[in-house]
Amino acid sequence: MMTPAGLPDDPRAAILGAGSWGTALAISLARQGREVTLWVRRPEAAVSMDRERRNWHYLPKAVLPDSIRIISDLEEAVAGATVWVFATPSQSIRTLASRLEPHVHGGVVAVSVAKGIENGTLLTTSQVLRACLPSVRPDHVGVLYGPSHAEEVGQDLATTVVAAFERLDVAEYVQELFMSPTLRVYVNTDLIGVEVGGSVKNVMAIAAGMSDGIGAGDNLKAALITRGLAEMSRLGRAMGARPETFAGLAGLGDLVVTCTSTHSRNRHLGEQLGRGRTMDEVAAEMTMVAEGVRTTQSVYELAKRLDVEMPITEAVHSILFEGKAPREALHELMTRTAKHEDFTAPIFQQEASE
Repeated sequence: MMTPAGLPDDPRAAILGAGSWGTALAISLARQGREVTLWVRRPEAAVSMDRERRNWHYLPKAVLPDSIRIISDLEEAVAGATVWVFATPSQSIRTLASRLEPHVHGGVVAVSVAKGIENGTLLTTSQVLRACLPSVRPDHVGVLYGPSHAEEVGQDLATTVVAAFERLDVAEYVQELFMSPTLRVYVNTDLIGVEVGGSVKNVMAIAAGMSDGIGAGDNLKAALITRGLAEMSRLGRAMGARPETFAGLAGLGDLVVTCTSTHSRNRHLGEQLGRGRTMDEVAAEMTMVAEGVRTTQSVYELAKRLDVEMPITEAVHSILFEGKAPREALHELMTRTAKHEDFTAPIFQQEASE
């Protein structure tokens, strides 16, 4: 049987990347009795995970169900899978997708769960997938984003995310695949809005972490989250997004959890920098990538290209790449020219002309 979108009605997933989030999604699917393959880049790691049913490096507390196929052969991993889930760091998606293009078969849906904007090209992850997988229908490419720390999904704690595709029935196909009693999936057709929200929030999480690191207090963190939402909305609207998307899971929801959670790698990195440590020192002890560092470069460049005012992003960029001290950057933010707050209103409502 086929769905209206021309997809098999029994979706099978290949999770491409065995970091914390890819592993957690594979576990979630297996719990629901779904057929799922987890591709592991390093053969020795695949052998170890298959034998021990643990991902000790990235998600040590979670047990991998026996039904998950764990393999390192990329072609074998996607053979027969209708949904390809790209769970590598966002800056690695181009390389992986290019390797997979010769193996595309009819009806594939490509889903990015990596949040970020590619350096240099300034493309979102779905745009990178479309460029590198021309054999996949453009309306079969989308993302699964939202406030979803892998550590909690791996422990089967209640989580909500959003499947975003330009075509509604494809979004619903992915929704049906991942939906479970503890992973609630919403759908959205504002793909660019969801991707901007899911990317910019990592920049704001670094800022929130720096605020914690210098001991600036809760008032400032609340301000960074709120004004971060305004920056995210302005950039999104300049890129064609719908304003109401930023009040949703991939906007406000993901922004809040990433700026406040102890699970957040980006918040942790910012906190350590705020305490006076260097990037090299912090990076050396982190086992997982903090996507916000490289995304800050892309968001900063996008804002300049599109003439969008993003002062928090500029401040984070100046600290990460120009050597500015966090306290100096905070002082500059707080002493900027006085502003009105009215312009944030379109975040939550459509303008009459739209």
